[in-house]
Amino acid sequence: MSLDAAEQVHRQFLDALESGTARRRSNLGLKDVGLAPERAAALFRSQALSRQLDRMSRKLQARGEGFYTIGSSGHEGNAVLAEVLRVDDMAFLHYRDAAFQIHRAHRVPGENPAWDMLLSFAASMEDPISGGRHKVLGSKRLFIPPQTSTIASHLPKAVGAAFSIGIARKMGFTETVLSRDGVVLCSFGDASANHSTALGAINTACWAAFQGTPMPIVFLCEDNGIGISTRTPPGWIEANFSGRAGLHYIACDGSDLVDTMRAAREAEAMARRQRKPVFLHMKTVRLYGHAGNDVQLAYRTKEEVRAEEERDPLLASAALLIEEGVMSAAEVRAVYDEIEATLERQVELAIRRPKLPDAKAVMASIVPPRCEGVARPLASAEDRSALFADDAAAMDKPQHMAKLISWAMADLLLQYPNAIVCGEDVGPKGGVYAATQKLHARFGSARVINTLLDEQAILGLAIGAAHNGLLPMPEIQFLAYVHNAEDQIRGEAATLSFFSNGQFTNPMVVRIAGLPYQKGFGGHFHNDNSLAVFRDIPGVVLAVPSSGRDAVAMLRECVRLAHEESRVVVFVEPIALYMTRDLHEPGDGLWASLYQPPGEGETAFGEIGVAGEGSDLAIVTYGNGFYLSLQAQKLLAEQGVSVRVIDLRWLGPVNDDAVIEAVAPCSRVLVVDECRITGGQNEALMALLAERAPGKAIARMAATDSFIPLARAATHTLPSRDGIVAKVLEMVRG
Repeated sequence: MSLDAAEQVHRQFLDALESGTARRRSNLGLKDVGLAPERAAALFRSQALSRQLDRMSRKLQARGEGFYTIGSSGHEGNAVLAEVLRVDDMAFLHYRDAAFQIHRAHRVPGENPAWDMLLSFAASMEDPISGGRHKVLGSKRLFIPPQTSTIASHLPKAVGAAFSIGIARKMGFTETVLSRDGVVLCSFGDASANHSTALGAINTACWAAFQGTPMPIVFLCEDNGIGISTRTPPGWIEANFSGRAGLHYIACDGSDLVDTMRAAREAEAMARRQRKPVFLHMKTVRLYGHAGNDVQLAYRTKEEVRAEEERDPLLASAALLIEEGVMSAAEVRAVYDEIEATLERQVELAIRRPKLPDAKAVMASIVPPRCEGVARPLASAEDRSALFADDAAAMDKPQHMAKLISWAMADLLLQYPNAIVCGEDVGPKGGVYAATQKLHARFGSARVINTLLDEQAILGLAIGAAHNGLLPMPEIQFLAYVHNAEDQIRGEAATLSFFSNGQFTNPMVVRIAGLPYQKGFGGHFHNDNSLAVFRDIPGVVLAVPSSGRDAVAMLRECVRLAHEESRVVVFVEPIALYMTRDLHEPGDGLWASLYQPPGEGETAFGEIGVAGEGSDLAIVTYGNGFYLSLQAQKLLAEQGVSVRVIDLRWLGPVNDDAVIEAVAPCSRVLVVDECRITGGQNEALMALLAERAPGKAIARMAATDSFIPLARAATHTLPSRDGIVAKVLEMVRG
């Protein structure tokens, strides 16, 4: 096939109309599925608009006015799902689902999908979904969150959104985005169905449904038989998904509008009425190759390409309407030509609409817009007394960080009725380190949710629940485990506001137990000392407390940031400090704290901590580094060296101005970083000090570039109290 594959398919469509050779795909008629003639005609118009937009996208790219051409041609059968599902059923779409969005838009007054998509093609800042940042499907009014990569990464959050409908109902929380009887649609390709993320998400849905948990989701697998150039083995999708426990399997011919309608109605009924997950296997074709100028003849024969073209769903829909007497061939041609002519006129206007002018405009939606009037009042004294009745005596005594965090979580669940906690073992067990102790007993399984062992599922649940108006606080047991699912933060949660121009957000506070120095339970997987995975993600807040008192205050601020400012927050809790009570010597109790009730001891976002007024040297650190540096501070004072210790607290972003102000009285600065020297926070801090405090002597102590070993050797690669003392004395005395 030539590079002009779209025009070849276009000519074949017109030739078949003119010659009368177009044929329907089956003997099923409109009456067989109760599809009214006018609705069938409307579906064809949506399919035809999708097809013509694909052609226009390719023409724009050839002119240098369009920038991304992955088309929907051959997949137009997905428009049927937009006819069957309600407009308020949230849809997480495959990138070949333009026909779905077009048809849903046609059901909503005031929508103009053709113009909107042309603006998207031209990367205009007036594009109503991304503001010119990407060619994505999506619409706030149409309940379609944008997806920037549909290689399965959106499936976990789709499952989370479906799950959230039932738990919101069980919670009695009514201020949801989705209806109580809502259904979630999640579409993807046959190649994506092999991705571990897809398999994990589908397994999560089945795992939940198998136990009787409501899971109203339709997994729409659009099977065109190939992923770029790699073929899907014939029969693979059916064999892999038709016999899954808890999953209802339905197959249909996506080129046949009527057969797709039959299957879509069955899928919708199963998901909406029985609240069970459905796998809708829709056979499709890919008419133009994968994307852009993909030359299919490099990996397909002419005969194979021709056979695909004969399954053109647009041609089959036209034949159905003609044979059923809904439209004549001339009327079909007139509709098709009218759409093309309209687009030709509109596109010349669209390419002239304003583009993003500068970096500031590009970055404007990284941080979501602040929500006004949503601040939650503190819980009443009476409610708090009832909640903590069995802990009243303990609250009068200083406690370690883990205990303080568990009380803070309880207070937050009481204050925020939409808040949920989810993760492995967070329920009756109370977490590996008791940081969620008693929460399940106090708030029940709808708000404190034990998940299966899958970090992608945990974060997907959180993202999807946030789409439905909930405030998730997912827990990842250990920092090393987050890498199994980091794309859920990097590629999904963090990008949503950016690519939706701030219209869609997924506020959440991800709690992670991490960092090194854990005694008696070592090894890399429980002592991961790298935060690099979070440091370069635009818009993500990274918080690391060092003490129990700070952990409480910062966790409250993190939840406020999520609730009021729709932020994605990562809250890393130093494992080694969970149970620590003493600072300088056994029994001193200086690292334990009284629990401060809400409204007391607040710490604002970006606020740093400063211990001491020493002027000989400033230590800039965080987490375990702050704890060790305070120990070193005492020993140094005994030797006549006065230092101040600065606790960053907030690592993403660092409050640069506050750091520079805090170190100003000192001519020397030592950065202490428990993370590795490569990729650690120390790199950014050294650059900051070099740029904004050039007259100061600066140095750093960081962990060596090593994984953490077992037993006593675990501390060999890490900064130590004595090492800090030695380094400070070297810098001060030479």
